[in-house]
Amino acid sequence: MSDPNDPLRLIYTTFATRYDAERCGRALVERRLAACVNIFPGMTSIYEWQGSLACEDEVAMIVKTRLAVVQAAVEVLQGLHPYDTPAIIVLAPETANHPYSAWVEAQTG
Repeated sequence: MSDPNDPLRLIYTTFATRYDAERCGRALVERRLAACVNIFPGMTSIYEWQGSLACEDEVAMIVKTRLAVVQAAVEVLQGLHPYDTPAIIVLAPETANHPYSAWVEAQTG
């Protein structure tokens, strides 16, 4: 990115439905807190919840944003997310090509 103090960040989260993922993704892009979101339907998650083993269909979403707005993006996700305990994980890529990083910065600036 142009500003080394404001690097690219990715946010990983999951939803029960594609509808919920799209609703949250649109909110982030419309607020310019994300340049893009990728939604991956057709995922199976196996986990223990409240003492029982669960195997559920889920939808994964990756949000492309930058450090300066990542906290605001997380707050929007937490507010809109239908899960009681959503996985909202911020990842720091080791590297990203400059043209793409510049586009993310422009879209979220």
